[in-house]
Amino acid sequence: MDSIRRTRSGLRPARTIALAIVAGFVVSLVSLLAGGAAAQTPGNVTGTVSADGTAVEGVSITVRDGEGAKVGGGFTTADGTYTIPIAEPGDYTVALDPQTLPDDVAFAPTALQVEITLDAAGAVVDFDAAAGEEPPVGGGEEVRGTLRRPNPDTQVNEPVAGVTVRAELDGEPVGEAVSGADGTWSIPLPGPGTYTVVLVVETLPEGVDLRNEGSDRLTKQIVSGQSSPLLFQLGDRVNRATDSLYERSIRLFFDGLNYGLIIAICAIGLSLIFGTTGLTNFAHGELVTFGAVVAILFNDTFGLHILIAAPIAIVFGAGFGALQDLGLWRPLRQRGVGLNTAMIVSIGFGLALRYVMLYQFGGDPRKYEQYQIQPDGLDIGPATISPKDLTSMVLAVAVLVGVALMLQRTRIGKAMRAVSDNRDLAASSGIDVQRVILTVWVLGGGLSAFGGVLLGLDEDVTWDMGFRLLLLIFAGVTLGGLGTAYGALVGSLVVGQFVILSTLWIKPELKNVGALVVLILVLLVRPQGILGRKERVG
Repeated sequence: MDSIRRTRSGLRPARTIALAIVAGFVVSLVSLLAGGAAAQTPGNVTGTVSADGTAVEGVSITVRDGEGAKVGGGFTTADGTYTIPIAEPGDYTVALDPQTLPDDVAFAPTALQVEITLDAAGAVVDFDAAAGEEPPVGGGEEVRGTLRRPNPDTQVNEPVAGVTVRAELDGEPVGEAVSGADGTWSIPLPGPGTYTVVLVVETLPEGVDLRNEGSDRLTKQIVSGQSSPLLFQLGDRVNRATDSLYERSIRLFFDGLNYGLIIAICAIGLSLIFGTTGLTNFAHGELVTFGAVVAILFNDTFGLHILIAAPIAIVFGAGFGALQDLGLWRPLRQRGVGLNTAMIVSIGFGLALRYVMLYQFGGDPRKYEQYQIQPDGLDIGPATISPKDLTSMVLAVAVLVGVALMLQRTRIGKAMRAVSDNRDLAASSGIDVQRVILTVWVLGGGLSAFGGVLLGLDEDVTWDMGFRLLLLIFAGVTLGGLGTAYGALVGSLVVGQFVILSTLWIKPELKNVGALVVLILVLLVRPQGILGRKERVG
């Protein structure tokens, strides 16, 4: 009985959660003391969508940078308004998705996109259309833009006039324009096709250069009736007002806490599966993606609110976990397949699932219909937590506490810990090991699906979102201690903090490096992980 009461799960839930919170604050404190680069002050893109003076609800608005990468998005509310926070000042394109318009509302192609220059004061972009009009089909193709360069003295972008821009098709010039006093230019095109738009560098005013070498040629595919904005970046970026390190670190601490809780929800299922079966499941990330995809299917396709779609996704995720065990992993265990072979099977199985989801779901990111436009959140010092993130953290904590109580207080929880501690001894004590493993797969599938839903609220839903999170899940599980549910919680919170706080020093694209660094450092000092238990080898 002592082996059931004290297993690898070890510590009591309250003590474990307290250690996790302390670890998070220690990470934040280290970041505050160490110093680093401050982030730029964000601004909001706001506006309305209307037709003949009537607000249009549920229209998708997307903001893209000069290279065409999406940096933000949202949907209009009942009064036709939208607000999209953008993290960095600069030149952007704000686009309206015509596929989300009602059937009786149509926009001309030239009214679907607007170029803006965003600073800390924000930008306002209003879209208006006449109801019932059909957009023109064929003709009206053009490329257009506005040439601006940052003024380091006034810290604003000023228009650049008198610059020649030329459009080419198959290497032959088809049109030319000169930027006006406000920096704008437009070139009508002879029809659809793939065009190369060239900024004639020799016509730039003295002291004005391209921001990046070789960026004087842009290629754009134009469809029928499309008026496409293009952005040539001129001059060095202006260093605008910045937040203090303290303010930035506090905001990132709460972002890291939210991210760490999402990783923990996903990691606990993986840890329980490893603890009871010894399987290192590389297909676990697809369970995360599966939950998010099912939720957006019921939310977007069937029109259910995300609060209804999320529980349905969790049930489907639990069922998918059970199906995996009954249809794949249990037969392999009964055949005596080794753990290394099973791990290789999981890699192939995960790869197959990933591309099945790509085929069915598509490669475009999608968002839940609700909670894209957020009202004012909870202010904690310099940090503001949006209602969406606050709800996500509260639900995650509630689920994690529920899982901890289940492991500590219920018979099935004690049986799980007993099987994780010593499978053969648990079986000889009368515990139905196969039933316990099946329950673990159900629990792991449901938790992963729930984590996928929360991750979908935090970012776009994509076909490979779980695979991209898998490295951090493994880092959290290994850091906390292999096979320990509470260790997965603590390790995931620490990993979440390091991943987000590392953006104080490095580019966001490299933020996962922080997780690997902390993983290596901790395992050098404590190879069994934070809450793992030393085991005799040999």
